[in-house]
Amino acid sequence: MQRESSRTEAIRTIQREITAFARRARGRAAELHPNLTLVASSILDLVIERDGCQAADVADYYLLDKSTVSRQLATLERDGYLVKEVDPNNRRNHLLRPTAAGRRVAEEAERRREAAFAERLAAWDDADVARLAEYLARYNEPG
Repeated sequence: MQRESSRTEAIRTIQREITAFARRARGRAAELHPNLTLVASSILDLVIERDGCQAADVADYYLLDKSTVSRQLATLERDGYLVKEVDPNNRRNHLLRPTAAGRRVAEEAERRREAAFAERLAAWDDADVARLAEYLARYNEPG
């Protein structure tokens, strides 16, 4: 049997490590903010980053089923973190907007996430941290 190429091995390692990362992130989400799931937190962050968007934008960005997005949005709205406003450009659509409480909870979750990452990467030198940031951004580029 031929030995696999180093590229194939590297791709398998990347897939395994990204999967482990995602599972740990889901597991730690409650530690970072007990009132937000990882999905809800991600949605709230995107709405804040875009200063408002439509539910379809969220589903497209995260490649989520619209029913999943709808459930998460209903929870965020019920908890007072998001509001729906009529889109002035198309009154049939709604824009999602963060509330002041939503911004506060997202900022707190961000502080906790940042502290957790800083702790995890404390032993890494600045060049390695910068390289990882660059590679992750490149990996997550659309297309």
